[in-house]
Amino acid sequence: MKEFKLKKYKEQLEDWPQKGHHIMAQYDDEKIIVYQSYRKEIGEFAVKNQYFGGAFSLERMTWIKPNFLWMMYRNVWGTKEGQEYVLAIHLKMDALKRYLENAVYSTYNDRLGISREEWQDQVKESSVRLQWDPDHDPFGKKLERRAIQIGLRNEFTRSFSKEDIILIQDISGFVKEQHQFVLNNDLENLMIPEEKPLLFDDEKLNKKLRLKC
Repeated sequence: MKEFKLKKYKEQLEDWPQKGHHIMAQYDDEKIIVYQSYRKEIGEFAVKNQYFGGAFSLERMTWIKPNFLWMMYRNVWGTKEGQEYVLAIHLKMDALKRYLENAVYSTYNDRLGISREEWQDQVKESSVRLQWDPDHDPFGKKLERRAIQIGLRNEFTRSFSKEDIILIQDISGFVKEQHQFVLNNDLENLMIPEEKPLLFDDEKLNKKLRLKC
């Protein structure tokens, strides 16, 4: 698949961290692939025009997920109603970094180092949400490793919908093909996007995100 590197799931599993907070993704210095699922009308418009418009709402928060298997858990391998159209969005790395620098955690935690009131003020002011959830294996089983998702609204949704995007790919057919291996309990032949943990040059950002080498 053009612009989309694949590797056997079982081979990747040997190299992946088993626990901790990790942005598992396919990326290089210029871009990172993130995933979203939509109903056909929105997905087709995005692929045809290479930006989000038409029935896509610029007023609602939109969530992006860099981790393929976490997206498969959320959309049940593209079988969930209204999420059948699965997109691989090649996003500018600078844009992702900008999102994360502006992100506020979606739930309060003592580790944030601020009071609940300060956090509530930040939530009101920020247009980017950040949350870590349990990652999942191809069958949807919960793992110890945490997966990130990033919620965008207002000016961040507007920039994400168009100028932050390099390429939008429809991977619905690929998802459907690979789902068959999962249904047949055949993980030996399961192919998924090649992913590795992402760390930034910015130590302050890594610390904010709880990322570790």
